[in-house]
Amino acid sequence: MPQSYEYDVLIIGSGAAGLTVALNLPTHLRVCVISKADISSGATLWAQGGIAAVLDDADSVENHIQDTLNAGGGLCHENSVRFTVEHSKASIKWLIDSGVKFTRQEDGEDYHLTREGGHSHRRIIHAADATGHAVSTTLASQAKAQANIDLKAGRVAVDLITNRKLALPGNRCVGAYILNLEDNHVELFSARFTVIATGGASKAYRYTTNPDGASGDGIAMAWRAGCRVANMEFNQFHPTCLYHPHAKSFLITEAVRGEGGVLRLPDGSRFMDRFDDRAELAPRDIVARAIDHEMKRLGADHLYLDISHKPADFIKQHFPTIYEKCLAFGIDITREPIPVVPAAHYTCGGIVSDERARTDVNQLYVVGEAAFTGLHGANRMASNSLLECLVYGRAAAQDIARREADIPPPPSAPDWDESQVRDSDEDVIISHNWDELRHFMWDYVGIVRTTKRLQRAKHRVDLLSREISEFYSNYRVSNDLIELRNLVTVSDLIICSALQRKESRGLHYTLDYPGPLNDPRDTVLVPTTYRTPSP
Repeated sequence: MPQSYEYDVLIIGSGAAGLTVALNLPTHLRVCVISKADISSGATLWAQGGIAAVLDDADSVENHIQDTLNAGGGLCHENSVRFTVEHSKASIKWLIDSGVKFTRQEDGEDYHLTREGGHSHRRIIHAADATGHAVSTTLASQAKAQANIDLKAGRVAVDLITNRKLALPGNRCVGAYILNLEDNHVELFSARFTVIATGGASKAYRYTTNPDGASGDGIAMAWRAGCRVANMEFNQFHPTCLYHPHAKSFLITEAVRGEGGVLRLPDGSRFMDRFDDRAELAPRDIVARAIDHEMKRLGADHLYLDISHKPADFIKQHFPTIYEKCLAFGIDITREPIPVVPAAHYTCGGIVSDERARTDVNQLYVVGEAAFTGLHGANRMASNSLLECLVYGRAAAQDIARREADIPPPPSAPDWDESQVRDSDEDVIISHNWDELRHFMWDYVGIVRTTKRLQRAKHRVDLLSREISEFYSNYRVSNDLIELRNLVTVSDLIICSALQRKESRGLHYTLDYPGPLNDPRDTVLVPTTYRTPSP
């Protein structure tokens, strides 16, 4: 028989966002953190660059705010930007107090701060070039030591449970159905509060820097539950992913360019100064489009990022992970340039939320890449993402702590019904549809778009949606089926959002509307199940 569980707080996702929520909740609350694979297997683990925060006396909150607004292409919500930046120093202090070992200056007194694209000052605190690893493993270790936190790995969320699904009055989330990947049974997790911390949806694209789990699960589940989503057309493509037939999803951090790395064509010449006065330090959307343009112009599979002009010791000290990884593929970055290609990296849009991380469904929160807070606007500035996880994760925990005494236990919910489905003997359909989706999303909804390409993608995704819906209704769920279903949903949201934006702005660039409009607005999609939440 499938298991059922009841908690005060159910957190779906174990990256920086989810673990920050868990570790900031009162210890008398019973908390469960769900993870698809190992607890430290999410996108946080792979983050190289660092975390943006105002830590230097030469810097200021206003500088950080202005840089973020400039990068966001006129769509950042200034109140969200200010809220995030003003809480940056306290969030970093919490990480340091939790045991994260950030890189210090050579004298050992102060922390070493680096600079990345779009930043006017050095404000990126980091742990060498493996900041995400340091944060993820430290927070996971802290969570494992907490008696009130249960960590359940090898599980993938199928769908949220709401009062509406239970035919009860009100607009409340009361938990989720979760597939146990070990025995392939769906378990019932009831909770007074549910937090989505599932990351983004970059696996919708053929080339991505993200781990396999970035399939937009939280965004798709929240949409089905009645939450609005916003600005899904803004998909950030990291300009520099390692290009090698045996390298999978390995990005070359923006800090390489921040420390003097230059982009080169196959003939060795530089080109970024022809696209932007800031050259290699231009925001990511400009750099990614420039690389994409030059690759298409030359018919090249990749271009090059070169930092070999710097001393070898400097390179090994600042970028040990990149140095070792590239060396394993026969590339010595102290002597030769790194072959690179743009890749889908970050979902700037997501589930609409407020400064307490609350969504349109009561007792449902969202933190991290799955959320739309208004911080990133049309283009996420480098190293603001982990900061958002920390600031909003702590805000969500504080709001839950404030409200928990007033929220009753969840109502009883039925076990998952598997009586009307059977095992599939047609898994080839899932793999074929997965490949088709990622190919047409890359070709038609990528770095440069047109209306005709988007319409073609919309036609394809509608066909896939009908196929997957029929498949989902008749066969036992699996991890691949759940992820494909969610990716099809999120891809549809991306395409619909892109079709609505009749301009080029930030990460959304269309040849049919190459200029920006004078009145920038968010693209907000509203499901038919939307209800106004209570205070």
